[in-house]
Amino acid sequence: MKSAIADAINLGTEPVALLLTDERPEGAVQFEPGKWGCVLSMFGAVATKGRTAVFDRETYGCFGGGLGLGFGNTYQKFPGGEEGFCNFLSIGNGDSEQGRRIGEGMRAGGARPELVHHFLHGERYKKSPELVRAYIDALPITDIPTKYAAFVPLGSIDPAAKQPESVTFLVTPDQLAALTVLANYDRPGLENVAIPYAAACQVIGVFSYREARSAHPRCVVGLTDLSARQYLRAQVGKDVVSFTIPFQRFLEMEANIEGSFLEQEPWVTLK
Repeated sequence: MKSAIADAINLGTEPVALLLTDERPEGAVQFEPGKWGCVLSMFGAVATKGRTAVFDRETYGCFGGGLGLGFGNTYQKFPGGEEGFCNFLSIGNGDSEQGRRIGEGMRAGGARPELVHHFLHGERYKKSPELVRAYIDALPITDIPTKYAAFVPLGSIDPAAKQPESVTFLVTPDQLAALTVLANYDRPGLENVAIPYAAACQVIGVFSYREARSAHPRCVVGLTDLSARQYLRAQVGKDVVSFTIPFQRFLEMEANIEGSFLEQEPWVTLK
């Protein structure tokens, strides 16, 4: 499927479709079972190289990624359980004997040094464990009905055969501005685009699932996740964010280009 939006905004990478399926896409790259990896690094391979990436309940890379793709509340599997994660995202687990013991076990087991450091001392993305608990409670945690979630180049999708959940663009500030205007072009209201505070994979995944099932699906902006930006930077540079559109809304926006601001100034010059 070719995207008119991608042409209209002069997109520099491949639009990425998120597909839920029980069939493993042929030739897809996949993490090894139980091995750590960032979902967004796989996303980058799809957007920049046209690869296909697939994930299941054993190969989602990291605990946030498992939740983000819709494999349930995988924070329960984090070292120390949800309490361990609440401390990890905030103040760290190093102040308790149990936390230090778990951290030393992670180190002895070959965990990445930065993971052990943040487990013990905290990523400090939230001020307190209580705020992390509220964050988890607010997430649209989903258990998808299929075996796999896959990132697929939009160009390889036949929507008559299988419709994806969403389409995600990696965009510059000018392109973000254009897509925000387009998302509000045919609708009343001023908030038809949302920027949730969440991991980048969660914005692309479970937040788009929730929007797709709402009465008036919104687009969602991501890659405000500092960790994901670090892992993705070598592939796509530092000046992009993600813009995810639930698929049915994507079709509506595709049909709105003709006759819109995208055909005249100031967009023609900005493009």
